[in-house]
Amino acid sequence: MTDPGERLRTSLAADQSPGASSGGLADFDSPIAMEALRATRVLHASNQEPFPPPGRIRVITIANQKGGVGKTTSTVNLGVALALYGLRTLVIDLDPQGNASTALGVDHTVGTPSIYDALVGDSTLSEVVHPTTASPNLLCVPATIDLAGAEIELVSVVAREHRLRRSIEAYVAALPRERRPHYVLIDCPPSLGLLTLNALVAGDEVLIPIQCEYYALEGLGQLLNNIDLVRQHLNPGIAVRTILLTMYDGRTKLADQVADEVRNHFGELVLGAVIPRNVRVSEAPGYGQSVLTYDPGSRGSTSYVDAARELAQRGVDLPPLDSAAGSNGATPVGALAFGETAVPFTAQDSQ
Repeated sequence: MTDPGERLRTSLAADQSPGASSGGLADFDSPIAMEALRATRVLHASNQEPFPPPGRIRVITIANQKGGVGKTTSTVNLGVALALYGLRTLVIDLDPQGNASTALGVDHTVGTPSIYDALVGDSTLSEVVHPTTASPNLLCVPATIDLAGAEIELVSVVAREHRLRRSIEAYVAALPRERRPHYVLIDCPPSLGLLTLNALVAGDEVLIPIQCEYYALEGLGQLLNNIDLVRQHLNPGIAVRTILLTMYDGRTKLADQVADEVRNHFGELVLGAVIPRNVRVSEAPGYGQSVLTYDPGSRGSTSYVDAARELAQRGVDLPPLDSAAGSNGATPVGALAFGETAVPFTAQDSQ
């Protein structure tokens, strides 16, 4: 009888896809063995085929003013998955609650250099970027509770809607090509205020998480209307390019009905990967981790890896942006080139 551990090592050494005829998931009839194989593949992502780099630097705003739909969870886990599979990623926490910062193990107590200092103060983004423990490819700009008052403090500031965009443009332009991020993910608060407006002006595309539950589409029309207004008046390049279905419970008919309704309405914008309702996904932030590092073999972890892979594949053919489309004469992030080699961030890129 073949040792299961030996089969696991053989499968990993062969680097075969799930379900392959020899050494793949199909050979692991034990659920525990299958989970172990999935976990090891996530933990040793550097030995797997890396995700393809995008055609341009992608600045993605993760937004939905409805709370509890998985914005922060998706931002964190997509960011970690992209980083583990070879893509340099910057996560910007724009929610005063700082939950994305917590999940990435980044300190966000009062006094910590944060996105507040870049939006309201004179700090550059390079002065408030922090490394994460998840991957050397992943950096985070944390949010502190100070951000809760930022919308009031920015009321009298000229071009207040462009503060975040200009900070990102200046930060990326100052980096050497080989250390520029492939992805910038912006986690929005559950509102349509000035912070979310800054994120929409800064982004080139919007990813909307939608939970597979009752009232899933409630308020979505208002968000889409706001995105249209931003496109008309502040950021002509912004567009909804991705819909991610979250909190899917296959035991209920409602989840299938909601998923079908969303797919019928948004078509190819909806990722094929669906994020299941999974207790490990909920537990991970309490330990200052993403689900990929907390329980890499869980269904939640593998689902986010699948979603990140699909997101990366969709970005391969994106053309560079017009270099004249930046704010205040600056070159937009999407028009800047990045190095082709997989060079991780260094200590110089963060605090």
